[in-house]
Amino acid sequence: MLELTKENFEAEVLKAEGTVLVDFWSPSCEPCKALMPKVHEFEEKYSDKVKFASLDITQARRVAIGQKVLGLPVVAIYKNGERVDSVVGDEATSKSVGELIEKHC
Repeated sequence: MLELTKENFEAEVLKAEGTVLVDFWSPSCEPCKALMPKVHEFEEKYSDKVKFASLDITQARRVAIGQKVLGLPVVAIYKNGERVDSVVGDEATSKSVGELIEKHC
């Protein structure tokens, strides 16, 4: 899982070719931390098709706001630098994240 920062977000996500999954999270977000092991499992299964990355929004607030991340958890799919889909808040379950990945692979 690639750790994103405010310094590398643009290069790794917005200028990336192909599909990138970004897990926006925070150390104080319990649902985010509960979801993270499942996201890592998906990475093992789909890493040949999707680049997996995570962003701790406490370290990159402006980036998160710029990406319209207003609540957590958010798991977003980017294709060729454009955000094309996401699951947010209570919708962000291991099942919905799996469906999101399947839809965009």
